[in-house]
Amino acid sequence: MSVIVVNTDFVVGKEIVAVLGVVKGSVIQAKHLGKDFVAGLRTIIGGEIKEYTEMMSEAREIALKRMRDKAEEMGADAVVNLRFMTSMVMTGAAEILAYGTAVKLS
Repeated sequence: MSVIVVNTDFVVGKEIVAVLGVVKGSVIQAKHLGKDFVAGLRTIIGGEIKEYTEMMSEAREIALKRMRDKAEEMGADAVVNLRFMTSMVMTGAAEILAYGTAVKLS
């Protein structure tokens, strides 16, 4: 059974019977020089910087998987109150952190 992940403090139709603790998953990701150069040109022209949109989407999925894996290791049935946080580590590289509370359900 895979871990249920929700951004609410409950899982519909289930009761939380134990709080196992905070779980998190993070990744720092950057694009290669070629895509970083193209992204830099887009800042001059304007519009969506697709290279970074793609990078952040990939990073969110990796962070979410790492968080879910941690919850699974703890024996959790679900993670409630999922949140994402991001911070720039250096030019062209950002950290994505996914975190929530691992719980057991009835």
